[in-house]
Amino acid sequence: MSKPILEVKGLGVSFDGFKAVDNLDFCVDENEVRVVVGPNGAGKTTLLDMICGKTRPTAGTITFRGHQLQTMLDYEITRAGVGRKFQNPLVYEDLSVAENLEISYPRKRNLLGSLFFRRGDEVSSAIRSVAEMIFLADQLRRKAALLSHGQKQWLEIGMLLMQEPQLLLLDEPVAGMSVLERERTGELLRRIALGRSVIVIEHDMEFVRAVAHKVTVLHQGKRLAEGSMDEVQNDPRVIEVYLGH
Repeated sequence: MSKPILEVKGLGVSFDGFKAVDNLDFCVDENEVRVVVGPNGAGKTTLLDMICGKTRPTAGTITFRGHQLQTMLDYEITRAGVGRKFQNPLVYEDLSVAENLEISYPRKRNLLGSLFFRRGDEVSSAIRSVAEMIFLADQLRRKAALLSHGQKQWLEIGMLLMQEPQLLLLDEPVAGMSVLERERTGELLRRIALGRSVIVIEHDMEFVRAVAHKVTVLHQGKRLAEGSMDEVQNDPRVIEVYLGH
């Protein structure tokens, strides 16, 4: 059996005495789409915050490909291969789609690299490949401000893909999308998982069923249930605290 790409053990964090995440064990396999669900306040976003370094845990370990993420700074975690997308799309609206993707290319890490960077065949090829994956190949010259909400979400995912992460963290990626955009986002996540792992926080149960290899249910900072969508949806504890409400 292959070793998980991410292992969380005994993870916890408190804010003014409130345990947002409490002694959580959690692991994700290679090329897996794991969806984390639960009621508001269950600790879902806080979990992602700790994995990406935005929040420092007060207990436990987060192991990613041999790296102890709980001891690393957020930019070190990014360079180790973890990409994070927040709920609202963060794109450069005055730049074109191609320019947004180009600015995310990892080879120009410093100021001088940015000043003297020239788009070569390697970068152009990466931009075309990612744009095709995120359904924006015909929008490369369009300003990001003119994209739909769903297209901006795809563009931000594309900006992360330009950095070639091995683990993507996505917080409610289909919020505010049309039905068609949700369907295409599901297709996108299935494509992404052919070469990397994805952790998704989502409330849309229809979307969860379409994309999840495994579902983890959090409640009051603890893992309440885990398994296939059918297994967690039929768990009496889950029905009581979340799905049944």
